[in-house]
Amino acid sequence: MSNPYREIFRAPGAKGFSAAAFFARLPLAMAPIGIVAMLSQTRGEYWLAGAVSATFALTNAFVSPQISRLVDRLGQSAVVVPTTIVSVVAFIILVVAANQGWPAWTLFASAFFAAVMPSIPALVRARWTEIFRDRPELNTAFAFESAADELVYITGASFSVGLAVSLFPEAGMIASTIFLAIGSAAFLMQRSTEPKVRAIDAEAPQHSAIWQRPVQIITLALIFVGATFATAEVSAVAITKQLGEPSAASIVISVYALGSFIVGLIIGALNLKMPLQRQLLVAATVLAITSLPLLVASSSVALLAFAVFLSGVAISPTFITAFGLIERRVPEAMLTEGVTWVMTGIGIGMALGAFVSGWVVDSFGPANGFWVSVAATIAAVIVIALGQASLSGTRAPSSATATQLAE
Repeated sequence: MSNPYREIFRAPGAKGFSAAAFFARLPLAMAPIGIVAMLSQTRGEYWLAGAVSATFALTNAFVSPQISRLVDRLGQSAVVVPTTIVSVVAFIILVVAANQGWPAWTLFASAFFAAVMPSIPALVRARWTEIFRDRPELNTAFAFESAADELVYITGASFSVGLAVSLFPEAGMIASTIFLAIGSAAFLMQRSTEPKVRAIDAEAPQHSAIWQRPVQIITLALIFVGATFATAEVSAVAITKQLGEPSAASIVISVYALGSFIVGLIIGALNLKMPLQRQLLVAATVLAITSLPLLVASSSVALLAFAVFLSGVAISPTFITAFGLIERRVPEAMLTEGVTWVMTGIGIGMALGAFVSGWVVDSFGPANGFWVSVAATIAAVIVIALGQASLSGTRAPSSATATQLAE
């Protein structure tokens, strides 16, 4: 039996752009926590560190789809080169401002401009789609990228904090900026795999991909799924601290991502015949069911780690099918933007999940934080179930195609 992952990397250029994209996307995990680690040490104020980090994360969440929309219209190189330069320069200014004690407004301003960093996960998935469009290998490629995303979040955050603590406060942010600059340059140098720009009728109304019904449904569902990420992190930290083993929190969080990573690779190797919208509903349902053991897992670190591992098994399958549906249902000329909106939904969910679960933990105790996960996953199932009819449709035509059909 052939290895499906070996097969996708036989495509010319696949190894190169995928490897470069892995390093280019590390700042997605390294920068937010790196800002906190840097400013909490150089300024000694956690509220300021958190506020600057939130400025970066939320601005990036809302700006990234607009950047990706330009990518769909102008091409990856034309947009990613200038936005990456702006982001790298802004990160450098942020590091200098933190080191030299510049006024607080310079921290917020540099974080704001650094947030124009393009969505590398969306760009790399667009390249895979260009190679394997409407072929079963695309599901394997998306599974691989979901696994890569998991590795980024497992290693990136801990690496950033480790550098800041063991070397000097700015070390994590400097490493993150270097990865962004070199990884993005290596990614863009591989022009042979860059997706071609699909023509859009200039006279037709130019709407954002978010007005596509499938994008709305999947983005909303993944806001709820994203909330479970932050809830797991906040609750794990609170419970392990209550148990007198705060250092075990990093192990518990890593186990959460490990479960998703393993199952994602397995799913990617299969060629499932079930319609994608049904697969998404099944994955979300499993996610909701496996969140229930979390409610009774606060008595020991071992039990908590097992419950968290179990709750993570359906994360990657949910992502794989979600991105697969975006590729199938969104016009080709809006693909990068459509994928980025889904990534934005995850980011918004993580921010909201951290806030709500933190409030629940403070108000009702660490063991009750996981109720947020249960509620969020049930909400995701409801959204996906109600959207089955829209998700089962055919790909919406691009503006140009629609105009030709009308004629």
